[in-house]
Amino acid sequence: MPADDVFLEPMIGRPAGKIGYFTGRSGFEHFAEAYRAGLGLLPRPDAVAAVPTSFGPVRAYRFGPGGDTPVVLLSGRQACTPMWRANLPGLSARHTVWSVDSIGEPGASTQVRELTDGADQATWVEETLAGLGLSRAHLLGASIGANLAVQTALHRPDRLASITLLDPANTFARLSWKMIVVSLGSVVPGMPAAVRNRLLSWISGGAQADSVPEGQLIAAGMKYYRGAQPLLGRPTEDQLRALTVPTLALFAGRSIVHDADRAAATARLIPDAQVEVWPQASHAINGEYPDRIAERFAEFVDGIR
Repeated sequence: MPADDVFLEPMIGRPAGKIGYFTGRSGFEHFAEAYRAGLGLLPRPDAVAAVPTSFGPVRAYRFGPGGDTPVVLLSGRQACTPMWRANLPGLSARHTVWSVDSIGEPGASTQVRELTDGADQATWVEETLAGLGLSRAHLLGASIGANLAVQTALHRPDRLASITLLDPANTFARLSWKMIVVSLGSVVPGMPAAVRNRLLSWISGGAQADSVPEGQLIAAGMKYYRGAQPLLGRPTEDQLRALTVPTLALFAGRSIVHDADRAAATARLIPDAQVEVWPQASHAINGEYPDRIAERFAEFVDGIR
């Protein structure tokens, strides 16, 4: 699929205000090539949608025929739909799946308005669900995408059947110094490719990120896209105790993002939340345990009335 058929008016060149953008036409074309390569490894989507929201148009892909309560995938930082390559077969075998490219991250969606807080984040997600015609949906997010799912549950819960969180970043525990180093490294202009790949390998439990298409795409996003996401404050204990959306939270015991046990203890403040720590998983839990995640998710949502 040509880039012009996929990307929704990409923001190329620095705009006014705090809005994500590609640094130049050549960088965008490099990223677009990696994006198309990643899409080419996914199952063929049954539908492709462009959804207008208050913060910009959102690109979404449907896998499955529709008709049931779907699962909507929210990617992590510097990531987009191709990151779910390992997960789509297992999830779509049981459920209709929508994957969306997040506003403010490198992908086929385009940010046109500044995001300032969790309510803004929840707004574009809710508007995307509405634009897709989804009255109810299960959100499944990884890393900062899991944070996004929690923000939606806090601020715009009406369409949510449940949220599933894969090693949520900056949500239930403070970021570790290691993760801060990775985050800073991802935005430094001119970062050598070898250092960028080393940072990605660090967060992925030692896996060679540049050897797989997903890692190559994330590296391209780190190099050629300048995000402008706000660093959201973690939910308060009172907010978590008041959260009513059914929640499954899976933490990676080998994550460098945070102290997994401490984060899990805080997540258990959510009433009736199902919270687990998978000791051998790294922050790349979605790619390491795709079948187990699909089975655990199916078990979780089967128990929701």
